[in-house]
Amino acid sequence: METVIEFENVNVSFPMREGTVQAVRDVSLRIPKGKVTALVGESGSGKSTLASTLLRMVSAPGTISADSIQVDGQDVTKMSEKQLLNYRWSEVSMVFQAAQNSLNPVVTIGEQFVETYRAHRKNAKNEVIEKRAIELLEYVKLEPKRVLRSYPHELSGGMKQRVMIAFSLLLEPKIVILDEPTTALDVITQDSIFSILEQINRDLGITLLLLSHDIAVVAKVADYLGVMYAGKIVEFDEIYTIFEHPKHPYTEGLLRAVPSLIHDLEAIKPIPGASPNLLDLPKGCPFHPRCEYVMSHCKTVEPELKLLKDGYRPACHLFTDKEKEVVETK
Repeated sequence: METVIEFENVNVSFPMREGTVQAVRDVSLRIPKGKVTALVGESGSGKSTLASTLLRMVSAPGTISADSIQVDGQDVTKMSEKQLLNYRWSEVSMVFQAAQNSLNPVVTIGEQFVETYRAHRKNAKNEVIEKRAIELLEYVKLEPKRVLRSYPHELSGGMKQRVMIAFSLLLEPKIVILDEPTTALDVITQDSIFSILEQINRDLGITLLLLSHDIAVVAKVADYLGVMYAGKIVEFDEIYTIFEHPKHPYTEGLLRAVPSLIHDLEAIKPIPGASPNLLDLPKGCPFHPRCEYVMSHCKTVEPELKLLKDGYRPACHLFTDKEKEVVETK
């Protein structure tokens, strides 16, 4: 499997008055090139924070600590500010959550295309920018002439989301991150957005990284799935493998909580308890207070996601050499 992103021991912390929040904890993961990878987890699991490290855009007062964050052979942690300016949106772009908040409400879409393009390529001519904008708006199934002269409030939620996807492709990046790309959209609009994303991946070969709290939604387009909990990746595999044979108890719980058209509502089983307080994580596995398979050493030893020859072993003692881990931790 050829990789395009490699996280090596990535940590992101936020100092607070009450203590330090470890939003991302020792994440090491390889993302396949040219594929659609989804990261799912509850709010606060760390998926958006982890993705933002690819652009080194963690909000203050957050700090990134990592052995390396490799993107197509470049270490983002070692880039200068000038290098980052050239790298962002040219190599990796991002569609942030809530498209309406990402667009300037008092500037037309056309003017925003010009501003965005010129921020990275100052000498670009107006006709070049307009041609590129028209090409991208047509690609995302919008009417260019109307949209370019419109203000954001004149567009529907789905149209604004498609505009943001067009913006993300403006400088021909290799990777596009999409944070909750279908939140607050109706089902039909969600489907059209995912069809566009499939087309982008298929036609342009761009690696897509989707972030979502809804494991069922990403199943339509994702090739690979990473499950996050309490700042860590707890399971990573091809999406159909996970859906057919989930290994981590948290993944299993997420899938059991998804409503089905062919099963009774009684079959839906919510995960008991609540997400852990990142200021006061339980000792051992952070999921053990909610886990139906909990064992004694789950409360003292935290399991790790491990890369093996045939893929990743989930971060769960059900799939580790328990005695060895307990001995090594003492």
